[in-house]
Amino acid sequence: GKKRAGGPNSNAASSSAPDAVTAADADTTAKWMHADDLSSDDEDADGAGNRIGRVPLHWYDDYDHIGYDAHGQRVVKSQSSSASKDILDRVIDAADDLEANAAGNGKFTVYDALNARDVALTPRQVELIRRLQSGAFAHPEHDANPDYVAYFSGVDPEVSGLNSDRYEKKSRFQPSKWEKLQVRRLLHRLKCGSINMDYLEGRVRDMNDLVSKSKDEDPSGDKPFLLWKGDEEDELALRKGPQHMPAPKLPPPGHAYSYNPPEEYLPNEQELKEWEELDPEDRPYGHFVPKKHPNLRSVGAYEHAVRERFERCLDLYLCPRAMKRRLNIDPESLVPSLPKASDLRPFPTAKVVAYEVPETNATKKEDAAVMVRCLTVSPDGQFLVSGDENGVVRLWEVQTGRLLRSWDLMLVLSVGEENDDQNDKSQQGEPQTKKPVSSLEWNPNRSHHCLLATIGKCAIVISTGTGGPDDSELTDALLSAASACKHGGNIAPESRAAKAVKWTSLQHKKSSKSSSNVNANTPPISAYGTASGPICLLRTNRECTHVQWHRKGDYFVTVSPKAGAAAVLIHQLSKAASQQPFGKVKGEIQLACFHPQKPFLFVASKEHVRVYHLVKQMMVKRLMSGCRHISSLDVHGSGDHVVVGSLDRRLVWFDLDLANTPYKTLKYHERALRSVGFHPRYPLMASASDDGSIHVFHSMVYSDLMRNPLIVPVKVLRGHNVVNSLGTLAMVFHPTQPWLFSAGADGKIHLFQDL
Repeated sequence: GKKRAGGPNSNAASSSAPDAVTAADADTTAKWMHADDLSSDDEDADGAGNRIGRVPLHWYDDYDHIGYDAHGQRVVKSQSSSASKDILDRVIDAADDLEANAAGNGKFTVYDALNARDVALTPRQVELIRRLQSGAFAHPEHDANPDYVAYFSGVDPEVSGLNSDRYEKKSRFQPSKWEKLQVRRLLHRLKCGSINMDYLEGRVRDMNDLVSKSKDEDPSGDKPFLLWKGDEEDELALRKGPQHMPAPKLPPPGHAYSYNPPEEYLPNEQELKEWEELDPEDRPYGHFVPKKHPNLRSVGAYEHAVRERFERCLDLYLCPRAMKRRLNIDPESLVPSLPKASDLRPFPTAKVVAYEVPETNATKKEDAAVMVRCLTVSPDGQFLVSGDENGVVRLWEVQTGRLLRSWDLMLVLSVGEENDDQNDKSQQGEPQTKKPVSSLEWNPNRSHHCLLATIGKCAIVISTGTGGPDDSELTDALLSAASACKHGGNIAPESRAAKAVKWTSLQHKKSSKSSSNVNANTPPISAYGTASGPICLLRTNRECTHVQWHRKGDYFVTVSPKAGAAAVLIHQLSKAASQQPFGKVKGEIQLACFHPQKPFLFVASKEHVRVYHLVKQMMVKRLMSGCRHISSLDVHGSGDHVVVGSLDRRLVWFDLDLANTPYKTLKYHERALRSVGFHPRYPLMASASDDGSIHVFHSMVYSDLMRNPLIVPVKVLRGHNVVNSLGTLAMVFHPTQPWLFSAGADGKIHLFQDL
């Protein structure tokens, strides 16, 4: 039967304990062995006990109470408790309790100091104390050695319910990896010949039995075998140890090594002299010289046989050999599949119109063409403007190639210097050197017919006079503040921009001849135009090289690389005001342009392109181009892609959503890139270089962010000559048609159309 003892040592502990329960008292203690009332773990359900916590009890020695209960009532000290009696009374009570316990009708009492009262222990509590003193389990109901119940290995697992709701493991439905490994090993041994099918089918327990049987059948072992079976290479490859690499074979002898070679293989006296001057390694046949013999018997011993054999041995043991695995890959499969150029039309293909730059007296004397530095097109695509190295801006009609207007900006510079610095009279008499027009930009707003030009230290606003009745009024309203500006423009005197730029009006200047020549004889092209020619001048401290409009046509940015912190200036034409956004700059600024949709400003130094948030006044991103000197910059119409050209022949494409490193880097040109740009409407991109060519690319940008842009080169346009290591200097797309304008150092301007 089951042992209801309190543990494996409970019997020994009970016999050794002085107060252990004997077998005679089993019936007496049986009535005490009932289960405790575990309905609640609260020892003081009524709340009559003392609740003073960890307060020392000696604090209440001078009081008639010992503390307070849960209801806030005083817990009065009991007068009949052992604490209130003297030592003699305690000894008498202890003797009485001992006699009563011996008779079997006594009680054990203990003193509860917290509540200041005597507590009588129940028989069960006394029994629990005795079992703990004897080393047994406190509760006699505890079964230390229960019967084993097979929950996991029982015949009926539903009885316990354990693991009844578990899903089957995934490995139960997959092939065993161990079995797969064993099958692979058996197949390898079967292929190597260490086992056969008899061993796999179980006919033979050990392969050594077959080996011993074959030796018993043929003890001599002199059976004939094939000396050359053809699989020696495979056996060498399958053997263990270092892989055997055969020596490279000598090439077979040619016609020159014959004893009777043809006449074309026999050298003449001149060839023999040339061979003697060369090293043996550079000669056609090394040390051997072809000779003709009448028969094979006349051929003597080869004098260099030992030397060549010795060099062959040196090559075999001194030159390390390595096994190279040749991959039979089709080269066409490595090239990405690109669509045909004919399927990506339209794009410019042929030169259609040439714009002839008129010759001046200087060019006639020097017999050299004037370099055209920059180009820009009106938003409607009807007019083209060019700027050359002599400071002349010319307005062309696109369709006919007719020259409509010309403005010599050198006269404007002289007027600006005369108006800005009247005290410096010594420099006015000196002849001015010609300065090139470094940048041109037509206002992108169709209603504003004006453009910007940079020459020297100045940026000049020019009214084209090509607008209709409504556009002319809007243009005049836009230029009214600039044409009437005084005292350097509407710039706060204490601002940083006041020291960096000064606005000067070019209207109503009748004090000098040069000023009258600026505005005279330039009637507007349109019948509704009111003004045509330079309107105002912005003078900076250093040479201004680049200008760019905002898409709305009111703000524009100018770049002066040598001006330090004032290298980038943002201007508002409608108010004739300027501001300097940066207090300091990193590197030498080369270019700047606005984001087409967001208030971002792209600022390009020689190696990096930084993107600034104009509203938050913080840098958003820095694009690392990997170029040595950035020369051109353009932003896609979506605003998510930027293309950069450099003087080290690199065309770098950035995807702003991917990373700050280039998405593509193209090196198709042979010389420095001068201009790059996107078409505003068609998926086209082009780059112009000093090698005289223009590369046109199909650049499709998808609205799906999961698809990368498609860049395919479709055409190479040529039409400019290289003059003084300069080729195509400027390039611009037509705003509405797949056409392209180009200008070069040879003084020619071409229009390429899709034919």
